[in-house]
Amino acid sequence: MTQEQWGQIKQDLLKTIGKNNFTNWIEPLELTAISDDVVTFKVPTTFQGNYVSRNFGELILFKVNGFAPSIRRIDFQVAANSTQKPVATPKAAPATAAEPARTATRLTDDVLSSAPLDERFTFDRFVVGKPNELAHAAAKRVAEGGPVTFNPLFLYGGVGLGKTHLMHAIAWELQSSQPELNVLYLSAEQFMYRFVQALRDRRMMDFKELFRSVDVLMVDDVQFIAGKDSTQEEFFHTFNALVDQNKQIVISADRAPGEIANLEERIKSRLQCGLVVDLHPTDYELRLGILQSKADRFAEQYPSLEMAEGVLEFLAHRISTNVRVLEGALTRLYAFASLVGHEITMELAQDCLADILRASERKVSIEEIQRKVSEHYNVRLSDMIGPKRVRTFARPRQIAMYLCKQLTSRSLPEIGRRFGGRDHTTVMHGVRRIEELRAQDSDIADNLEILRRALEG
Repeated sequence: MTQEQWGQIKQDLLKTIGKNNFTNWIEPLELTAISDDVVTFKVPTTFQGNYVSRNFGELILFKVNGFAPSIRRIDFQVAANSTQKPVATPKAAPATAAEPARTATRLTDDVLSSAPLDERFTFDRFVVGKPNELAHAAAKRVAEGGPVTFNPLFLYGGVGLGKTHLMHAIAWELQSSQPELNVLYLSAEQFMYRFVQALRDRRMMDFKELFRSVDVLMVDDVQFIAGKDSTQEEFFHTFNALVDQNKQIVISADRAPGEIANLEERIKSRLQCGLVVDLHPTDYELRLGILQSKADRFAEQYPSLEMAEGVLEFLAHRISTNVRVLEGALTRLYAFASLVGHEITMELAQDCLADILRASERKVSIEEIQRKVSEHYNVRLSDMIGPKRVRTFARPRQIAMYLCKQLTSRSLPEIGRRFGGRDHTTVMHGVRRIEELRAQDSDIADNLEILRRALEG
């Protein structure tokens, strides 16, 4: 394996474990030697090597084997100018290493070690609003422990809406309140890695026994196993065994079970037998609440920094697709303002976040919205835009107006002109009516969500 190949592996690891974990634990690794069946990395400290060995060792080994199948062991050596002791080296699967300050499971076998949990992802730091209140309530119920009326709990939604946050929060809460429970959190990708590892090392019986011994199993991004027949087979049997024992299962995905392509029908059926909860895209109020919560924490960190009125509202309005991007923008803004010693003003925000704001600009056209809505409701575009006021055409027309107001930067008069030359007050009335119906009628809310995803996808 070459340094270039190690660079490719690092990019894959970045996508798998996230930027924070990558920066803290993988980026400092230096590939130093490859001999026979061993690959050696230099690490700054013994703790760093131990932590990487326990939490990412098997993942690294799996990736390395893609380029060098003969590699069976990873060595971590402390830099020569360090006084640290040598790091224990894992064989095939990583050896057990020193525990980090917090852990998500009491099981000690490395095959069943839990994926690292983010200490920021707790219930007290999860901002609740209408788009996520059901998911939050269900997660809290599971975190209380004991039998629940729904098993599994299936959380789904787009990137950055809080699925992983809620799963981490459940793990922390259970570990704190009921430390005797065996709680296992991992991604579907990590489940596959450990399954492949067990197959290779002829440890399938250990794998089966250990996975069936947990009290709470949480699998993130289950769509990853779609199309991987052997992994799906083992996941199916693990799922059934735990449900038969009344053990709790929590699953997340980027879409509903029935919409995951290449996922076996029997698995889809099992996933749908519990509570399936959609984390809807954030609305303006929830985004503002998230920003205010994060700004309060930054105020403690940067007590001398002041923020001008309207900046948070501006960000909540402009950055609407992804909470991670939203929080990252505020982090960058505070860091920049602290470095230059400047108050956080609207002008500073626009300059500092110009690239994020450009990327977040809504590019959906009025014409595209009109076409999608007419197709969705199976009405002719000319009838929806035309003068007829019958309900069959009026309701889709109001929905299209509402989406134009939400997804474009066009003014009400301009939207009105594109709908048969209507007055801006007509558009305003239509938007308000759909806002009312959205809160009262679940069918309207679902249709709006389907259309929004189709338009922004």
